[in-house]
Parts: sequence; C-alpha cells; structure tokens
Amino acid sequence: MSTLKDSIESYILAKDGNRPHRMTDAFAPNASLAMTVKTSAIAFPRETQGRDAIATVLASDFARKYENVYTFCVGAMPADGQCEFSCDWLVCMTEKTTGATRVGYGRYDWTAEARTARVTRLHIAIEEMETLPATSADCVLRWASSLPYPWCERVALDRDAPGNAAVQRIIRQLTR
Repeated sequence: MSTLKDSIESYILAKDGNRPHRMTDAFAPNASLAMTVKTSAIAFPRETQGRDAIATVLASDFARKYENVYTFCVGAMPADGQCEFSCDWLVCMTEKTTGATRVGYGRYDWTAEARTARVTRLHIAIEEMETLPATSADCVLRWASSLPYPWCERVALDRDAPGNAAVQRIIRQLTR
C-alpha cells in the first residue's frame, strides 16, 4: 500500500527528472495545486487544477527552463497513514539557457486521500529564489548531490555547504 511519503517521492522524481508520467503515482486525477510566490525571480500560475495540468506545470514546463534539479524535503518524513503533512523544501538547479545557478526555499503543504495516499491538494510557498552566476554551479551542485535525497535533515544542510552569502542565508532560514 502506498503512503504519502511514496507520493511525495514520486512528485520529486517527476519534477526533478522531467518524468511527468510519474505524477500519476503522486496525485489524484482531480488534484489541485496552489502557489504562493514571494519573489519575482520565478513565476508559476497561482492555481492549477487536475493531475495532467499539474504535471505540465511542475514537470514538463519546468524542465524546459531548468536542469540539474535537486529538490529536498527538509526535516522529518510523514508517518505511515498520515494524510496531511507540511515541510520546508530546498531546491538547487541551473537554468538551461544561461547556466545560471538557482537556489531557493519554501514550504510544502500536502493533503492526500486516505485510501490511496495520492495527493489531492498541494500548496507550494516559494519564499526565496536566488540567481547566482553560472560559475557557482559546480560548487552548489556538488553540495546538493552530497546531501541525503530527497529527505534531508536540517543538520545536514550545513555540511560542506558553499560559502556563498545567498546560500548561507537560505541555510540559516531552513535551520532556524
């Protein structure tokens, strides 16, 4: 039997790896997505209805712009049988056209069906999204690839983290 943890992991694999077909493992057909974007550095629709539309927004369209994507759920995992769950997230990635490095964080709020554990509602808050020079990519992506994926305890974020001021500020926000 699937759990909410399984559904979240399917979402992360679908989004990070440009595998929109994996969204069927994550979301119920009639799922909804709400986005609160608190930065002008990235844009998404405020509301998206239906699994196919969510797959387009969060996997297919996202993959047209970004690559080398690492998304981490920061903190504890949901317990078996849990249908509502919230966690912080961290993302590290590069822009396809410019090579610029992106590092951001925010919050996920998940609601799932009790029977299937598929997500019926996801709210994503994007608190900050920093754009760093392409020369930062190697350092940031090496750090990201060394972190536990996709579930990362807060204490691990500081381990071998880049000294970049924006990255350090984001780590401080996630470890507060």
